Amino acid sequence: MTYAEVRESARNTILNCKACPECNGLACGNTMPGPGSKAPGNGANANWKAWQEIRLNMDVFAPDGPVDTSTELFGRKLSLPLLTGPIGSLTQYSKEDVTIPFNDGVIQGCAETGVIDCFGDGLAPGVLEAGLASMAKHGAAAIPVINPIAMDDILREIEIVNATDAPAVSVVVDSAGLSIWSGGGFGSKTVDQLKVLRESTKKPFVVKGIMTVKNAMQAAEAGADAIIVSNHGGRVLPYAAPTAEVLPEIAEAVGDQMKIIVDGGIRSGADMLKALALGADAVLICRPIAVAWFGAGAEGVKVYVEKLRGELKEAMYMCGARSLADIGSEMIR
Repeated sequence: MTYAEVRESARNTILNCKACPECNGLACGNTMPGPGSKAPGNGANANWKAWQEIRLNMDVFAPDGPVDTSTELFGRKLSLPLLTGPIGSLTQYSKEDVTIPFNDGVIQGCAETGVIDCFGDGLAPGVLEAGLASMAKHGAAAIPVINPIAMDDILREIEIVNATDAPAVSVVVDSAGLSIWSGGGFGSKTVDQLKVLRESTKKPFVVKGIMTVKNAMQAAEAGADAIIVSNHGGRVLPYAAPTAEVLPEIAEAVGDQMKIIVDGGIRSGADMLKALALGADAVLICRPIAVAWFGAGAEGVKVYVEKLRGELKEAMYMCGARSLADIGSEMIR
Protein backbone atom coordinates (compact mmCIF):
# COMPACT_ATOMS: atom_id res chain seq x y z
CA MET A 1 0.00 0.00 0.00
CA THR A 2 1.28 3.46 -0.90
CA TYR A 3 0.57 6.68 0.96
CA ALA A 4 -1.37 7.91 -2.09
CA GLU A 5 -3.65 4.89 -1.68
CA VAL A 6 -3.94 5.55 2.05
CA ARG A 7 -4.87 9.15 1.38
CA GLU A 8 -7.45 8.21 -1.25
CA SER A 9 -9.04 5.78 1.18
CA ALA A 10 -9.18 8.46 3.87
CA ARG A 11 -11.16 10.77 1.61
CA ASN A 12 -14.06 8.33 1.89
CA THR A 13 -14.11 8.28 5.69
CA ILE A 14 -12.71 11.50 7.16
CA LEU A 15 -14.87 14.59 7.70
CA ASN A 16 -13.87 18.27 7.50
CA CYS A 17 -10.61 17.30 5.80
CA LYS A 18 -10.06 16.77 2.09
CA ALA A 19 -6.98 14.55 2.56
CA CYS A 20 -5.14 16.81 0.13
CA PRO A 21 -2.09 15.63 -1.82
CA GLU A 22 -0.14 18.27 0.12
CA CYS A 23 -1.43 19.04 3.62
CA ASN A 24 -0.78 22.78 3.46
CA GLY A 25 -3.77 24.28 5.27
CA LEU A 26 -5.31 25.89 2.20
CA ALA A 27 -8.33 23.69 1.55
CA CYS A 28 -9.45 23.62 5.19
CA GLY A 29 -8.55 27.27 5.79
CA ASN A 30 -10.84 28.99 8.26
CA THR A 31 -12.88 25.99 9.41
CA MET A 32 -12.57 26.24 13.17
CA PRO A 33 -13.51 24.23 15.11
CA GLY A 34 -11.89 21.44 13.17
CA PRO A 35 -8.66 20.86 11.28
CA GLY A 36 -8.34 24.41 9.92
CA SER A 37 -6.79 27.62 11.25
CA LYS A 38 -8.19 30.44 13.34
CA ALA A 39 -9.77 33.21 11.26
CA PRO A 40 -8.71 34.45 8.76
CA GLY A 41 -7.38 30.93 8.21
CA ASN A 42 -3.74 31.64 7.33
CA GLY A 43 -1.87 29.96 10.20
CA ALA A 44 -1.49 26.39 8.96
CA ASN A 45 -0.47 27.55 5.49
CA ALA A 46 2.05 30.03 6.93
CA ASN A 47 3.69 27.18 8.85
CA TRP A 48 3.87 24.99 5.74
CA LYS A 49 5.06 27.79 3.47
CA ALA A 50 7.93 28.75 5.79
CA TRP A 51 9.43 25.25 5.48
CA GLN A 52 9.04 25.34 1.69
CA GLU A 53 11.05 28.56 1.48
CA ILE A 54 14.09 26.93 3.09
CA ARG A 55 16.41 25.38 0.51
CA LEU A 56 18.83 22.47 0.88
CA ASN A 57 22.49 22.60 -0.13
CA MET A 58 23.48 19.56 -2.15
CA ASP A 59 26.86 18.05 -1.25
CA VAL A 60 27.99 14.86 -2.97
CA PHE A 61 31.66 15.19 -1.95
CA ALA A 62 31.24 12.80 0.96
CA PRO A 63 32.16 9.16 1.54
CA ASP A 64 29.64 6.70 0.18
CA GLY A 65 27.87 4.58 2.75
CA PRO A 66 24.56 3.81 4.45
CA VAL A 67 22.48 6.58 6.01
CA ASP A 68 21.52 6.15 9.66
CA THR A 69 18.39 8.08 10.66
CA SER A 70 18.25 6.77 14.25
CA THR A 71 18.47 8.92 17.35
CA GLU A 72 17.90 8.75 21.09
CA LEU A 73 15.23 10.71 22.91
CA PHE A 74 14.05 10.39 26.50
CA GLY A 75 16.17 7.30 26.94
CA ARG A 76 14.61 5.52 23.95
CA LYS A 77 16.28 4.72 20.64
CA LEU A 78 14.13 5.89 17.74
CA SER A 79 14.43 4.80 14.13
CA LEU A 80 14.09 8.42 13.04
CA PRO A 81 13.65 11.75 14.86
CA LEU A 82 9.87 11.74 14.67
CA LEU A 83 7.01 12.04 17.10
CA THR A 84 3.42 11.83 15.93
CA GLY A 85 1.33 14.61 17.37
CA PRO A 86 -1.73 14.71 19.61
CA ILE A 87 -5.00 15.49 17.83
CA GLY A 88 -7.71 16.74 20.15
CA SER A 89 -10.40 17.55 17.58
CA LEU A 90 -11.20 14.03 16.42
CA THR A 91 -14.92 14.62 16.90
CA GLN A 92 -14.59 17.04 13.98
CA TYR A 93 -13.16 14.30 11.76
CA SER A 94 -15.83 11.67 12.37
CA LYS A 95 -19.53 11.31 13.15
CA GLU A 96 -18.52 9.20 16.13
CA ASP A 97 -15.93 9.82 18.83
CA VAL A 98 -13.01 7.69 17.62
CA THR A 99 -10.43 9.13 20.02
CA ILE A 100 -9.65 5.85 21.81
CA PRO A 101 -9.34 3.61 18.71
CA PHE A 102 -7.42 6.38 16.94
CA ASN A 103 -4.88 6.61 19.75
CA ASP A 104 -4.58 2.82 19.85
CA GLY A 105 -3.97 2.56 16.10
CA VAL A 106 -1.42 5.37 16.00
CA ILE A 107 0.44 3.97 19.01
CA GLN A 108 0.56 0.57 17.30
CA GLY A 109 1.84 2.08 14.05
CA CYS A 110 4.50 4.05 15.90
CA ALA A 111 5.58 1.00 17.89
CA GLU A 112 6.02 -1.04 14.72
CA THR A 113 8.11 1.67 13.03
CA GLY A 114 10.21 2.69 16.03
CA VAL A 115 8.99 6.22 16.67
CA ILE A 116 7.12 7.92 19.52
CA ASP A 117 3.44 8.82 19.57
CA CYS A 118 2.22 11.79 21.57
CA PHE A 119 -1.45 11.27 22.41
CA GLY A 120 -3.86 13.73 23.97
CA ASP A 121 -5.58 13.09 27.28
CA GLY A 122 -8.90 14.11 25.73
CA LEU A 123 -11.83 15.59 27.59
CA ALA A 124 -13.93 12.45 27.79
CA PRO A 125 -13.40 10.12 30.77
CA GLY A 126 -11.02 7.24 30.20
CA VAL A 127 -9.08 8.61 27.21
CA LEU A 128 -5.82 8.96 29.13
CA GLU A 129 -6.11 5.54 30.74
CA ALA A 130 -6.99 3.91 27.41
CA GLY A 131 -3.97 5.50 25.75
CA LEU A 132 -1.66 4.27 28.49
CA ALA A 133 -3.18 0.79 28.17
CA SER A 134 -2.50 0.86 24.41
CA MET A 135 1.08 1.89 25.12
CA ALA A 136 1.54 -1.13 27.38
CA LYS A 137 -0.25 -3.49 24.98
CA HIS A 138 1.93 -2.55 22.02
CA GLY A 139 5.16 -2.22 23.99
CA ALA A 140 5.33 1.33 22.69
CA ALA A 141 7.01 4.55 23.64
CA ALA A 142 4.14 7.02 23.93
CA ILE A 143 3.94 10.41 25.61
CA PRO A 144 0.66 11.60 27.14
CA VAL A 145 -0.03 15.25 26.35
CA ILE A 146 -2.19 16.88 28.99
CA ASN A 147 -4.46 19.81 28.18
CA PRO A 148 -4.16 23.09 30.16
CA ILE A 149 -6.98 22.11 32.48
CA ALA A 150 -7.18 23.04 36.16
CA MET A 151 -3.97 22.43 38.11
CA ASP A 152 -5.51 19.81 40.39
CA ASP A 153 -6.69 17.85 37.37
CA ILE A 154 -3.28 18.04 35.68
CA LEU A 155 -1.59 16.85 38.85
CA ARG A 156 -4.05 13.95 39.08
CA GLU A 157 -3.28 12.92 35.49
CA ILE A 158 0.47 13.22 36.03
CA GLU A 159 0.14 10.89 39.01
CA ILE A 160 -1.55 8.34 36.74
CA VAL A 161 1.27 8.66 34.20
CA ASN A 162 3.90 8.33 36.93
CA ALA A 163 2.83 4.73 37.51
CA THR A 164 3.44 3.73 33.88
CA ASP A 165 6.39 3.19 31.54
CA ALA A 166 5.67 6.36 29.55
CA PRO A 167 9.05 7.87 28.60
CA ALA A 168 7.91 11.42 29.40
CA VAL A 169 4.87 13.54 30.20
CA SER A 170 3.87 16.70 28.39
CA VAL A 171 1.63 19.64 29.14
CA VAL A 172 0.32 21.72 26.24
CA VAL A 173 0.00 25.39 27.14
CA ASP A 174 -1.12 27.01 23.89
CA SER A 175 -4.51 25.30 23.51
CA ALA A 176 -5.79 27.43 26.38
CA GLY A 177 -6.45 30.00 23.64
CA LEU A 178 -9.00 27.87 21.82
CA SER A 179 -12.46 29.40 22.22
CA ILE A 180 -14.06 25.95 22.20
CA TRP A 181 -12.24 25.24 25.48
CA SER A 182 -13.33 28.44 27.25
CA GLY A 183 -14.30 27.78 30.84
CA GLY A 184 -14.20 24.36 32.41
CA GLY A 185 -10.93 25.07 34.22
CA PHE A 186 -8.87 25.70 31.09
CA GLY A 187 -6.38 28.50 31.27
CA SER A 188 -2.85 29.73 30.74
CA LYS A 189 -0.15 28.68 33.19
CA THR A 190 2.52 30.66 35.04
CA VAL A 191 6.16 29.71 35.46
CA ASP A 192 5.48 28.91 39.11
CA GLN A 193 2.66 26.59 38.10
CA LEU A 194 4.93 24.85 35.59
CA LYS A 195 7.47 24.37 38.38
CA VAL A 196 4.80 22.63 40.46
CA LEU A 197 3.94 20.36 37.56
CA ARG A 198 7.59 19.61 36.88
CA GLU A 199 8.18 18.70 40.52
CA SER A 200 5.22 16.32 40.47
CA THR A 201 6.96 13.81 38.20
CA LYS A 202 10.33 12.09 37.94
CA LYS A 203 9.78 11.61 34.21
CA PRO A 204 11.15 14.02 31.61
CA PHE A 205 8.78 17.00 31.52
CA VAL A 206 7.86 18.46 28.13
CA VAL A 207 6.15 21.81 27.56
CA LYS A 208 4.31 22.18 24.25
CA GLY A 209 3.47 25.57 22.79
CA ILE A 210 6.71 27.58 22.93
CA MET A 211 7.06 30.34 20.30
CA THR A 212 9.49 32.89 21.76
CA VAL A 213 12.95 32.94 23.33
CA LYS A 214 11.36 34.45 26.42
CA ASN A 215 8.96 31.55 26.87
CA ALA A 216 11.70 29.01 26.07
CA MET A 217 13.86 30.48 28.83
CA GLN A 218 10.88 30.48 31.19
CA ALA A 219 10.29 26.80 30.42
CA ALA A 220 13.96 26.17 31.21
CA GLU A 221 13.55 28.10 34.45
CA ALA A 222 10.60 25.87 35.33
CA GLY A 223 12.80 22.82 34.84
CA ALA A 224 11.44 21.52 31.54
CA ASP A 225 13.52 18.76 29.99
CA ALA A 226 12.17 19.49 26.52
CA ILE A 227 9.99 21.97 24.70
CA ILE A 228 7.85 21.69 21.60
CA VAL A 229 8.04 24.78 19.42
CA SER A 230 4.44 25.04 18.29
CA ASN A 231 1.73 27.57 17.48
CA HIS A 232 -0.91 24.83 17.65
CA GLY A 233 -1.09 24.56 13.89
CA GLY A 234 -2.19 28.18 13.54
CA ARG A 235 -5.38 27.37 15.44
CA VAL A 236 -5.02 29.71 18.43
CA LEU A 237 -3.66 33.04 17.16
CA PRO A 238 -4.07 34.64 13.73
CA TYR A 239 -0.85 35.93 12.16
CA ALA A 240 1.33 33.97 14.57
CA ALA A 241 4.89 33.57 13.35
CA PRO A 242 5.61 30.26 11.59
CA THR A 243 7.53 27.77 13.70
CA ALA A 244 10.38 27.59 11.15
CA GLU A 245 11.02 31.30 11.66
CA VAL A 246 11.31 31.21 15.45
CA LEU A 247 13.10 27.86 15.79
CA PRO A 248 16.68 29.09 15.14
CA GLU A 249 16.62 31.79 17.81
CA ILE A 250 15.00 29.46 20.34
CA ALA A 251 17.57 26.73 19.60
CA GLU A 252 20.41 29.21 20.03
CA ALA A 253 19.02 30.39 23.37
CA VAL A 254 18.21 27.06 25.06
CA GLY A 255 19.47 24.28 22.82
CA ASP A 256 22.22 23.36 25.24
CA GLN A 257 19.77 23.12 28.15
CA MET A 258 16.95 20.94 26.83
CA LYS A 259 15.69 18.92 23.90
CA ILE A 260 13.87 20.88 21.22
CA ILE A 261 11.03 19.41 19.18
CA VAL A 262 9.25 21.42 16.49
CA ASP A 263 5.91 21.03 14.76
CA GLY A 264 3.74 23.02 12.38
CA GLY A 265 3.64 22.32 8.65
CA ILE A 266 6.43 19.71 8.49
CA ARG A 267 5.32 17.32 5.78
CA SER A 268 8.33 15.48 4.35
CA GLY A 269 11.68 13.97 5.16
CA ALA A 270 13.32 16.98 3.53
CA ASP A 271 11.41 19.23 5.93
CA MET A 272 12.69 17.08 8.79
CA LEU A 273 16.27 17.65 7.66
CA LYS A 274 15.63 21.40 7.53
CA ALA A 275 14.28 21.36 11.08
CA LEU A 276 17.32 19.49 12.40
CA ALA A 277 19.63 21.87 10.56
CA LEU A 278 17.86 24.78 12.27
CA GLY A 279 18.52 23.31 15.71
CA ALA A 280 15.70 20.88 16.48
CA ASP A 281 16.39 17.44 17.96
CA ALA A 282 13.21 15.95 16.52
CA VAL A 283 10.00 16.92 14.77
CA LEU A 284 6.35 16.37 15.56
CA ILE A 285 3.77 15.81 12.81
CA CYS A 286 0.03 15.90 13.48
CA ARG A 287 -2.56 16.25 10.73
CA PRO A 288 -1.20 13.80 8.13
CA ILE A 289 -1.30 11.17 10.87
CA ALA A 290 -5.08 11.61 11.08
CA VAL A 291 -5.31 11.09 7.31
CA ALA A 292 -3.10 8.00 7.60
CA TRP A 293 -5.23 6.43 10.33
CA PHE A 294 -8.56 7.20 8.71
CA GLY A 295 -7.16 5.77 5.48
CA ALA A 296 -5.83 2.45 6.76
CA GLY A 297 -5.59 2.39 10.55
CA ALA A 298 -2.27 1.36 12.07
CA GLU A 299 -1.06 0.18 8.66
CA GLY A 300 -1.67 3.64 7.23
CA VAL A 301 0.42 5.18 10.00
CA LYS A 302 3.23 2.74 9.22
CA VAL A 303 3.07 3.58 5.51
CA TYR A 304 3.33 7.30 6.24
CA VAL A 305 6.23 6.92 8.68
CA GLU A 306 8.14 4.75 6.20
CA LYS A 307 7.52 7.35 3.50
CA LEU A 308 9.11 9.98 5.76
CA ARG A 309 12.03 7.68 6.54
CA GLY A 310 12.80 7.17 2.85
CA GLU A 311 12.61 10.88 2.13
CA LEU A 312 14.85 11.76 5.07
CA LYS A 313 17.47 9.18 4.05
CA GLU A 314 17.54 10.47 0.48
CA ALA A 315 17.80 14.12 1.58
CA MET A 316 20.55 13.33 4.07
CA TYR A 317 22.55 11.38 1.50
CA MET A 318 22.37 14.16 -1.08
CA CYS A 319 23.41 16.76 1.50
CA GLY A 320 26.42 14.75 2.64
CA ALA A 321 25.02 13.48 5.94
CA ARG A 322 25.35 9.82 6.88
CA SER A 323 24.00 10.26 10.42
CA LEU A 324 21.91 12.85 12.22
CA ALA A 325 25.07 14.11 13.93
CA ASP A 326 26.36 15.18 10.49
CA ILE A 327 23.45 17.58 9.93
CA GLY A 328 24.34 21.24 10.37
CA SER A 329 23.26 24.73 9.37
CA GLU A 330 25.55 24.62 6.33
CA MET A 331 23.11 22.21 4.70
CA ILE A 332 20.37 24.84 4.33
CA ARG A 333 20.00 28.31 2.84
